[in-house]
Amino acid sequence: MKQPSSKSKYHFHLWFPALFNSTGGIQRYSSLCLTAFQSLYPDCVYDIVIKHDTGVPPKSANLCFHTAGNWPLALRTPALAAQMIGLGLQQRPKLIFSTHPNFSVTANLLKKLIGIPYWVAAHGIDAWDIQNPLVKKALENADLILAVSSYTRDRLLQEQKLQPEKVVVLPNTFNADNFQIAPKPDHLLKQYGLNPQQPVILTVTRLSQSPQRCKGYDKILQALPQIRQAIPDVHYVLVGEGNDRARIEQLIVKLQLQDCVTLAGYIPDQELRDYYNLCDLFAMPSKGEGFGIVHLEAMACGKPTLGGNQDGAVDALCQGELGALVDPDNIEVIAQTIIQILRGEYPNSLMYQPEELRNRVITKFGFDHFQESIGYYFEKQFK
Repeated sequence: MKQPSSKSKYHFHLWFPALFNSTGGIQRYSSLCLTAFQSLYPDCVYDIVIKHDTGVPPKSANLCFHTAGNWPLALRTPALAAQMIGLGLQQRPKLIFSTHPNFSVTANLLKKLIGIPYWVAAHGIDAWDIQNPLVKKALENADLILAVSSYTRDRLLQEQKLQPEKVVVLPNTFNADNFQIAPKPDHLLKQYGLNPQQPVILTVTRLSQSPQRCKGYDKILQALPQIRQAIPDVHYVLVGEGNDRARIEQLIVKLQLQDCVTLAGYIPDQELRDYYNLCDLFAMPSKGEGFGIVHLEAMACGKPTLGGNQDGAVDALCQGELGALVDPDNIEVIAQTIIQILRGEYPNSLMYQPEELRNRVITKFGFDHFQESIGYYFEKQFK
């Protein structure tokens, strides 16, 4: 790939909601975007503006972080916008890349004032059903919108007045080195009182009451009584914390599942690999997921994976090529498909070939492909 010459060293502005002080899909995406740009264009200058982080690394020769996280929450948005505008007017970067649509309002202002082009990443509910007229106009004026899935792209085109050629699909990626195939960890088997032969279903997600964030873990709970009839010793581990936990605890009691469900709570990113390797099936039959990086992480650990057939999981599982897609509202189908998979009877044989599954997901969604795509779009715009 053609690299910028040292005589025309580019200056990039990357705008992120968070990078260091939180976890989640957008945070991971933002981190990998920064890595991709620095790898593609190592001699360029980067100013990173972050909304929520309270502490950032010190400035280096070609990398400087700016944060509005120390401002009170009520003042954080205007403080962030002031930083973005001030830096933009002073430095006039080659490109502004925002990983949240709300930031595009400020980027649009800078484009009008001094002509700086900007890109916007679109993930899931952050980019759906946008009502703010300033955000809508800013998306219309963006030079490129990078949707993480065909589902997100389709929704954007249906809901907003966007030029289709300006909305492209850049699938999510992940750090494959962090997720490897390994035996079930002894310390987790001991911690949760499980034996190595016991079938374990896993979901990793935020427990959210928001109807737009339907991740399907409650559907798995409702399917468990039927699953237990076929597989009596099945165990469900639900990793994640959030404001929906109380409802889930009540549902577990109502369905008398206390002996076969573990609510693991929040688990740090560096420990997630052990949880993926603990399970025999990763299941998240969502219907409000922009993509679902967790599916990629589970498959990189060689695990059969189940997702919903109505959202971005269709892209993550390659239309069913890499895993099972089910109607997320059909408890019967969810139960029967999980039983099939755990019995080794699901017709997609790839799900039972851990090494090949890992290789396939890395080929399709690995960081190298993600980085090449960013470079392609950059060179296309600035050739």
